[in-house]
Amino acid sequence: MDPLPSWNDGATKEAIISYVQDVTNINSPNFIDVNDRIATFDNDGTLWSEQPVYFQFFFAIDRVKSLAADHPEWKNEQPFKAVLENNMEDLKKQGMKGLIEIIMTTHAGMTTDEFEAIVKNWITTAEHPVKKRKFTEMVFQPMLELLEYLRANEFKTFIVSGGGIEFMRPWTEQVYGIPKDQVVGSSIQTEYDYNNGNPVIKRLAKIDFIDDKEGKPIGINRFIGKKPVFAAGNSDGDLQMLRWTDANEHKSFQLYIHHTDSIREWAYDRKSHIGTFDKGLDEAQEKGWTLVDMERDWKVVYPFEL
Repeated sequence: MDPLPSWNDGATKEAIISYVQDVTNINSPNFIDVNDRIATFDNDGTLWSEQPVYFQFFFAIDRVKSLAADHPEWKNEQPFKAVLENNMEDLKKQGMKGLIEIIMTTHAGMTTDEFEAIVKNWITTAEHPVKKRKFTEMVFQPMLELLEYLRANEFKTFIVSGGGIEFMRPWTEQVYGIPKDQVVGSSIQTEYDYNNGNPVIKRLAKIDFIDDKEGKPIGINRFIGKKPVFAAGNSDGDLQMLRWTDANEHKSFQLYIHHTDSIREWAYDRKSHIGTFDKGLDEAQEKGWTLVDMERDWKVVYPFEL
């Protein structure tokens, strides 16, 4: 059976299958022991879409709107004013500082259990404003097949994402087959509270760890403890993770998703404000890493196209 049925036949598909067959062949000089078969995947733009903004940002926007009644001052304060007025251009002007302020305000001040319940409710009901589909329907069918193919060959698959770790954990196992303890992401600080015999962990409005760019190899080392032999990303934010994988003593595989399909998804790379793919694109071409041309290499993009 074809392990990657949603991938068009060609050099990209052949490279993936050839690599997996080689490193899992006990008679090959490139054989990798099962314990070292670590595969890491970025999430936004690699396993699901990320336009026009990261999906977690839509979650944060909805949280601002749901909390607005208790904060009348937000009507006159940026970045909340832009959110409440649905003014995406003004919102973009707030930059990273505005994004962090929104995340800190909407993702803290509750227990981890309460936050998980909020995420679960949102992810099962919210729809993408352009595609009019649930966000979990906007995962990439070819990448779901790739995850399954690797696991069938005894690779352990991890998410290593700049997204919030506790935003992803409630749904990644159901959607990707990746359990909570194999998710590495950005986090805010927390504290333990005995809570009169009913212990809870409270989420604080302080950044703990940003799992992006140089943070990705650090996160991999901290939470996984081994260099990956397979890594997939789509932007400059993933470049350091792919370099770290390339430095493995074992034969490694670097996969970059190039968003080239403006009809079925979006087409963007060097100048995009989301998922900027500039230095990573140059380095991938220089080093001969595998570049997925979404328009050319994928028969379908989303599962609902099947």
